[in-house]
Amino acid sequence: MFLSALELRNIVESSFLPKRCQCTLSPDLSMTVKVYADGKTDQLDLLVTGINAKRLNGSREINDLIAELRSDMQNRTNAETLHPDRKAL
Repeated sequence: MFLSALELRNIVESSFLPKRCQCTLSPDLSMTVKVYADGKTDQLDLLVTGINAKRLNGSREINDLIAELRSDMQNRTNAETLHPDRKAL
């Protein structure tokens, strides 16, 4: 990993603005990303755990991760819109 944990967290968290995002890194560089529905509640739009931050060695890998997270969040939103009676896991 070529960035410090603080720099990596800042990049990931700021990429989801204006939504609130919380990115945490464990000592073994396993990352958890939480994106909240809004700034007032703790309702999650996205929760991803076990991201291997060791593989984020450049801007391309970081951009790919952010794009994948955004896609996952959008797919979840679309699924809930199509099936509002379903409960997310």
